[in-house]
Amino acid sequence: MEFNWNLNTRDETNITKIVDRAFDLCVQQGVPTGEKINLRMDLIATHNNACRLDLVKLRKASDFDFMHDVLGIGRHINRETGELDNFFWPRCAKV
Repeated sequence: MEFNWNLNTRDETNITKIVDRAFDLCVQQGVPTGEKINLRMDLIATHNNACRLDLVKLRKASDFDFMHDVLGIGRHINRETGELDNFFWPRCAKV
């Protein structure tokens, strides 16, 4: 499967802010972090291939809902297909 990695400027900006917030929260909470590029790729792959995310809603979500979505995507994305496994669905998915 070929992934769509293209983002418009608004989505690019929102994903950058989401990644930065996620890393700040992980450091504050003592949650291990990987590389920012991996989280960025997971978010883009999910947004463009698995389910559209409401990136503004995600960026502004409570810490609990924000981390549910960000960590859940990282845990459940299938990096071969781009789909979300184990019935995980982000709270900030566009309906």
